[in-house]
Amino acid sequence: MTVVIRVAALLFLVAFAAPPSLASAQEAIYVVRHAERADQSADSALSTDGIGRSYKLREALRDAGITGIFTSELRRTIDTAAPLASAIQVTPRRVAAADGDALAAAIAASGSSDRILVVGHSNTVPALLRALHVDAAVAIGDNDYDNLFIVIPRKEGRPVLLRLKY
Repeated sequence: MTVVIRVAALLFLVAFAAPPSLASAQEAIYVVRHAERADQSADSALSTDGIGRSYKLREALRDAGITGIFTSELRRTIDTAAPLASAIQVTPRRVAAADGDALAAAIAASGSSDRILVVGHSNTVPALLRALHVDAAVAIGDNDYDNLFIVIPRKEGRPVLLRLKY
C-alpha cells in the first residue's frame, strides 16, 4: 500500500509540476494586426481609418475581460491598442516585433485566468498563431486589417481558433 501511495504522489507531482504549454496558461489570447497605417514609412502612424478601427477594437473587446496587452515597439501597434488599454486601464507591454520568442515567453508566463491581447503585424501574427500551436494556416494580406483571432487553449489537444472580423 505504501508503494501505491508513493507512486500516486509521484504521478501527481509530475502531472502538476510540468511546465504548461505555450497556450495552456491562459483563458484566451486575442490576436490582431495593427490598424490601417497612414503611410509606408518604417514607423508610421495610423490613418484616419486606422484610428477609427482602433476604436472599433476597443468596443469589440471592452467587456472581454482582457487582463494584459502586448504590442510591438512600433507606433501603429501601440496606437491600435491605446483606446482599449485606456478604457480598461491596462498598461500595454512592448515586445520587439522581431523577438517572437520573448513574446511567446511573456504570454506563457501569464496566469491561468488571464485574457491577453496581442497587437502584431501581418508577418508576426501568423508566426504567433503557429507558436500557440494553432493548426490552421493563416495568411494576412497587405490590406487585411479587420481580423480578430481568438485562441482558446484546451487541456487536451490543440487550441481552438476563432477568426472574426471587427
